[in-house]
Amino acid sequence: MTGPPASCHLTSLWLADRVMSPSSPPAPESTDRASPADVVVIGAGITGLTTAVLLARAGKNVTVVEARHVGAGTTGNTTGKLSVLQGSKLARIAAKHNADVLRDYVRGNAEGRDWLVRHCENHAIPWQSEPDHAYAQTLSGVATARDTFSACQEAGLTRAEWIDTADVPFPFHGGVRLRDQAQLDPMPLLNSLAVELETHGGTLLQGVRAVSVADDGLLRVALQATHPTVDTAGSEMSVSAHRCILATGTPILDRGGFFARLTAKRSYCMAFDVAREATGGMFISVDSPTRSVRYAPTAAGEKLIVGGAGHPVGRGHAPAHDVAELAKWAELHYPGAHPTHFWSAQDYSPIDELPYVGPLLPGYEKIRVATGFDKWGLTNGVAAALALSAQLLGGHIEWARAFASWSPHELRGVTAALRANLEVGLNLAKGWITPIATSPDGLGEGAGVVSGPPWQLRANSLVDGQQRSVSAICPHLGGVVRWNDADRAWECPLHGSRFAPDGRLLEGPATRGLAEKT
Repeated sequence: MTGPPASCHLTSLWLADRVMSPSSPPAPESTDRASPADVVVIGAGITGLTTAVLLARAGKNVTVVEARHVGAGTTGNTTGKLSVLQGSKLARIAAKHNADVLRDYVRGNAEGRDWLVRHCENHAIPWQSEPDHAYAQTLSGVATARDTFSACQEAGLTRAEWIDTADVPFPFHGGVRLRDQAQLDPMPLLNSLAVELETHGGTLLQGVRAVSVADDGLLRVALQATHPTVDTAGSEMSVSAHRCILATGTPILDRGGFFARLTAKRSYCMAFDVAREATGGMFISVDSPTRSVRYAPTAAGEKLIVGGAGHPVGRGHAPAHDVAELAKWAELHYPGAHPTHFWSAQDYSPIDELPYVGPLLPGYEKIRVATGFDKWGLTNGVAAALALSAQLLGGHIEWARAFASWSPHELRGVTAALRANLEVGLNLAKGWITPIATSPDGLGEGAGVVSGPPWQLRANSLVDGQQRSVSAICPHLGGVVRWNDADRAWECPLHGSRFAPDGRLLEGPATRGLAEKT
């Protein structure tokens, strides 16, 4: 078996069976006539919507722009964990930063978790209180688990405890348990935020992609409709605002060079029906390959969610094979497990382990960014929203120092940055050289290949019996795309832009898709 089983729904458990029909984009003349917003937020995931709601509660005129629909990006494809333990994350921070920075990071995430829990309780949104575990699945991983426990103690997490065993069917060689964390289905949460935004007078525009931001006194955000039934040929749309927040995972603007300060990573999840009761609590291994486990209550009974098989975007050797191994792992340890859903998500790892939240450029306050959550966006995203709203409303949050978009502590990540950008350069060169000897002939179903001379590179794929040929050059910075055989999508190995087989832009720093080749 390669890739997800054929019986799986190719969507996240959270997005399945939901009607996702974004409202039609506004007419160009309506946007041009609209009064400037106080703040325009780009991206309707957890970070964007929470920030927008906090600002709208304070009386600000807020517009949110979303290319597809609420939750279409990382938030709708998350594992749904709200935890400050976060696998080996705290150990990695402790290795690069002092105890004050570590404690500030933990405080921010704890406040993000608690804010979400209160919101769920106030809006009757289901959630479950569960312990989280960062564990070693091999003897060689015990040292990292011990480092994680030490980091918990250094961070002031007094309720963290070391355990040698756990009631789980998979290998467990010791780890850290932190009680009273949380898990949920993120979509009811996002939907409630969208409703509250509009209740407070905010505007949510779905089906429009922000493609640029110009500053002529006011910020003007150029928009492009992505709604499949709307013809926008020859039309231009824009919204204006005094401030702008980029909550798009990685910033869509290249100012500040954030694309060089982040590594885009892809990870995969599967949901299973299981013969026995699913494992209680949340688990994530600190050693590779990553195995993330939780249960999820549904109307049809509990499901098991297993995640892992991660890789840098565009650099996975054989994603479909790794996904198949993930399924085999679940079926081995949960006999009779039947896969029902398969999905993936994109996250961005910062060079110094800490998120970037604040001005896009040092000293330039009009455009702010929130990124680098490193797979822990539900807590980090809300922490970012709290920090951003405080900045814009004249407040101050002490722990936000650990989330600064520009800070001297980033010098700790210089070595990682050099390594990451060396890999970018190597992948750029490899992408231009390899296709010369590659042929698109004889493509099998679900396959993709880049071929042709450097002056005419084509990305060829065969999906659902339809062969397509599009440009192989990422419009962001000219990387040559590679095929992801698990997601059946084109990925740029430089900075993580992703495209559908027909060239449509899915996500990343790119703002347009791959041109069709005839």
